[in-house]
Amino acid sequence: MKSKTSLPVSYRLAVTSRALAAVLGGYLLASLASVCMALWLPIARADAVVSAMMSSFIFYLLAVIWCFACRSAWRAWFGVLVPSAVLATLAGLAYWMARP
Repeated sequence: MKSKTSLPVSYRLAVTSRALAAVLGGYLLASLASVCMALWLPIARADAVVSAMMSSFIFYLLAVIWCFACRSAWRAWFGVLVPSAVLATLAGLAYWMARP
């Protein structure tokens, strides 16, 4: 019988971390990009929302590709969370500016 060599636990955790960064971080990034575009695009509100929602699929795709193209899981998380923080700041700024 052949013995099966299993993958190290560190490798499995790195792949799991990348997958979580892609799924959860990508969703966060795509939703924040959609919110920012809907708030900041200088077109009619309905058109801005539709354009933002359609563009969110591109942001999600790019986040997933980024997470699995990085050299490390740390860089994948960093590359998803930093733009998400910037987009959250921009969304908060738009909300703060629109308050009466």
